[in-house]
Amino acid sequence: MLISTAYAQAADTAGQTVDAAAPAGGLAGFLPLILMFVVLWFLMIRPQMKRSKEHKAMLEALSKGDEVITNGGIAGKVVDIGDGFIQVEIAANTVVPVQRQAITTVLPKGTLKNL
Repeated sequence: MLISTAYAQAADTAGQTVDAAAPAGGLAGFLPLILMFVVLWFLMIRPQMKRSKEHKAMLEALSKGDEVITNGGIAGKVVDIGDGFIQVEIAANTVVPVQRQAITTVLPKGTLKNL
């Protein structure tokens, strides 16, 4: 590189020059990073934790006879509930096992009759 970088110099009271481009130390240097983390927390992490908690509560409250929709968009009625799987009746005499985590929505009673 042929041209070197020029830095601004400020004179202190004794007549000596002080480097004005010296980085600010301490907390001021971390302030933008801390601010970014706080914004990230309130815009992304906190809402995701809230949705996860609501989904877990919905799965715990699931009972026989509830009408549900799965991740794949299949609507059906809960016939049996196990530890990891739920038996969902999607048509007359057609029961499929679905993982508990695959249930996305619990529908109001009577919704399947209107479909």
